[in-house]
Amino acid sequence: MKYKSISIRPFIGAKNYSESRKFYTELGFKELVIDTKMSLFRVNDNLAFYLQDYYKKDWIDNSMVLLEVEDILACEKDLKERNLHNKYKRVSLSPIKDSIHGREIFMHDPSGVLWHFYKFN
Repeated sequence: MKYKSISIRPFIGAKNYSESRKFYTELGFKELVIDTKMSLFRVNDNLAFYLQDYYKKDWIDNSMVLLEVEDILACEKDLKERNLHNKYKRVSLSPIKDSIHGREIFMHDPSGVLWHFYKFN
């Protein structure tokens, strides 16, 4: 690329848009409503994604987002304390898993999008 990139923002869908908006707010993201069918969720100035009121099973079942974290133990503690995996029917949370490149926690959102909370070695 011959230009400076500022951020990257994936678009993900939601089976139940209002439930997913509530989930991401409870997860700690700040919501900026774009219109009735789309919101921007930020974790800081440059880390964000768009949530759409749109669901296509094949697309959602194959959607993954990796959020790199500084401290995987602090991330695990925070995710467990938020208790979202017990509040939402389809949300699941894995224990920390080790991989060649680091450590990660998997969490499915209410629609089935797979989140990787990852600490690289």
